[in-house]
Amino acid sequence: MVALLQHLKTGLCAAKEYNTLNFWPLRQSLKGYQPSYFGGDLRAGLNVALLAFPQGMAYALIAGLPIQYGIYGSAIAAMVAPVFAKSHLITLGPTNATSVMLLSAFASLGIVGAEKLEMVPLLIFMVGLFIAVGAYFKVANLVQYISRSVITGYITAAALLIITNQIPKALGLEMPGKGATFYESMRLMCLSIDTIHWATVSISLATAGLFFLLNKKFRSLPNVAISLLAISALTEFVIERLHLKYLGRESQIHFLTGINASDWSFQAPDFSLSSLHLLASPALAIALLCILEGISIGKSLAAKTGARLDANQAMFSIGMANIGCAFFSGMPASGSLTRSTLSATSGGHTVLASYISGVIVFIGAFALGTFTQYIPQCTLAVLVIAIGISLINKHAIHIVTRTTKSDAAVFTATFGSGLFMPLDTAIYVGVGTSIMLFLKKVARPEMVEYTFNEEGQLAEMNEREQRSVPQVSIVHVEGELFFGAADLFRDQMRRICEEPNLKIVVLKMRNAHNLDATGVMALEELLLYMEEKGRYLILSEVKANMIQVLKKSGLYFKIEERNIFTDVPSNPTMSTAKALKRAKEHLGDTQADVSIYVDPVRDKTKQGERA
Repeated sequence: MVALLQHLKTGLCAAKEYNTLNFWPLRQSLKGYQPSYFGGDLRAGLNVALLAFPQGMAYALIAGLPIQYGIYGSAIAAMVAPVFAKSHLITLGPTNATSVMLLSAFASLGIVGAEKLEMVPLLIFMVGLFIAVGAYFKVANLVQYISRSVITGYITAAALLIITNQIPKALGLEMPGKGATFYESMRLMCLSIDTIHWATVSISLATAGLFFLLNKKFRSLPNVAISLLAISALTEFVIERLHLKYLGRESQIHFLTGINASDWSFQAPDFSLSSLHLLASPALAIALLCILEGISIGKSLAAKTGARLDANQAMFSIGMANIGCAFFSGMPASGSLTRSTLSATSGGHTVLASYISGVIVFIGAFALGTFTQYIPQCTLAVLVIAIGISLINKHAIHIVTRTTKSDAAVFTATFGSGLFMPLDTAIYVGVGTSIMLFLKKVARPEMVEYTFNEEGQLAEMNEREQRSVPQVSIVHVEGELFFGAADLFRDQMRRICEEPNLKIVVLKMRNAHNLDATGVMALEELLLYMEEKGRYLILSEVKANMIQVLKKSGLYFKIEERNIFTDVPSNPTMSTAKALKRAKEHLGDTQADVSIYVDPVRDKTKQGERA
C-alpha cells in the first residue's frame, strides 16, 4: 500500500511538473545527455541546415523580403527555440504559411519598400509576444477547436497565392506591382504577359526539369540546394558566356543580391502606438497560424514516436523564437514539417540538434552569403512554385468537401475569401464560420412525443390528439443548455405549455448539459410563464453539477426542493418515478394521461433506443 501511494504521489508530481510552464528548461532538457547522442544530433543538425539555408531564401522571396531575412530567421529561430523547449520534436524556422501571410498582410495595408522593412521587426515581436502570453495562460489546447477544414482552405488559398506571385519571376515579367490576393496577382500577371523574357523562361524550365528529376530519383538528397547550385553554375558559366559571345550582350536574367553578413546586427522594433494598432490584427492572425502549425506538427511526430508533447511549453518556445527573430532581422518562425521530420529521421535525439543546425546556417550566412548573387531569381521562383504545388493536398480537400455539408461550407468560406481577401482576413472568416456552424449544431434541444398505448406500453404518437383529461407531459431535454440553445429551449417549452389540457410538465434533465447563466434565465422565464398559465414544473434526473448551478443562481429554491429529483445512476427510472408520484400528488385524484416529448427530427432508430 505504501509503495502504491508513493507511486501515485510520483505520478501526480510528474503531471504537475508537465503542466507547469518552465521559463528556462534547457538544463532539464539536456539532463542525462549521453555522448552517444551527439553523432545523431550532429547529423540531424547538418542535414536540416542544408535544407534550411535554401528554404530560408525561398520563404523570404515568398514574403517579399530580402533573402537574408529568411537565412537569418532560420538561424535565430533554430538557436533560440531549444533554450525554451522541453522537446526536440519541433524544428522552427520560416514556413510557407507564415511567409505568405506576411506578404498578404503588408500588401493589404499598402506598406512596401523601406517602410515595410522598418515595420517587420515590430510585427514579428508582436507575434512572439501573443504566442508567449498565450502559453503562459495555457491556451495551447484551445487550437483543437479550430476545424481542419479552416486550415485546409487557408493552406490551399495560400498555395495559389504563392504560385501566382512567383510565376512572374519565373517568366521574367515586368510587373507594375505585387498583388495582395490571388485575384489581384492574376489580374496583374495577365496585364503583363506581353513582357515575357524567353531567356528567363529557359532557365526556369531547366530548373523545373532538374528539380523534378532529382525528386523522382533521389528524394533523400537536399535537392533544393543541389538545384540552386547546378542551375546557378549553368547560368553563370554557360548561358551568360554564350550571350556575350554570340549576341554581344548579357542575357538580362535577374539574379539575387549578395548577402553581406558582416552588416547583420541587433535591430530594435519601433514601438509606436500607430504601428502597434496597425499591425495588431495581422500579428494575431500570424500568431494563431504559428500555434496551429507548430503544435499540430509536434503532436503528429509525438504520436509516431510514442513521445509526449507539452503543447504549452512548445508554444512558449515558438513565441520566444519569434521575439529573438524580431531583434535580429528574422522572419516569423513556426514549426516546419519538412525540417522537423528530417531531424527525426536523421537521428536527432535532443534539442541540441536544432541548435547545431542554427549554428551551421549562421556560419553559412558569413561563408556563403556573397555567392547568392549568382543565383537566378527565376530559379528560386521555380523552387518556390514547386513548394506551393506540394501544399495543395488533394486528399485533405476531398475529405473536407465530401464528409459533411458543414465542413464543405467552412472550407469554401475560407478558401473563397482567401482568393479575394488578405489571408489574415480569410483565416478569421474560416474560424468564424466554423464556430457558427458548430453552435448551430449543438444549440438545438431535441424532443419527440411518446404516449402509452392500449397495451400500456410506450409508443410514438403519429398525430396530435385532443386530450379531454388533465395531462402530465414528460419532456426529455436532450442536448446543450448553454447560451446558444437557451432561447430555442424556452420557445419550444412555451409551445408545449400552450396545450389547453396540460397541467404538469416533468423535465428529464439527464441528457441536458452545460447549463449556464443564460440557460438559468431561460428556465426562470419558463417557470414564470408556466405559473401565469396555471402549469406546474417538476425536474427529474437532475445531475449533481446542475443542482449546484441551480442553487448558486437561486432558481433551485424558486422551483422548490420538493419538485426537484436528483439522478440515480444505479436506477435510472427511480428519479422520474418519484417525479410522477409528485405530479399525482399535485393533481389529487384526477386521472392523468402520461406522455413523453422528444424531437421529431431524430431518426426512428434513435427514437427506439431512447424509448
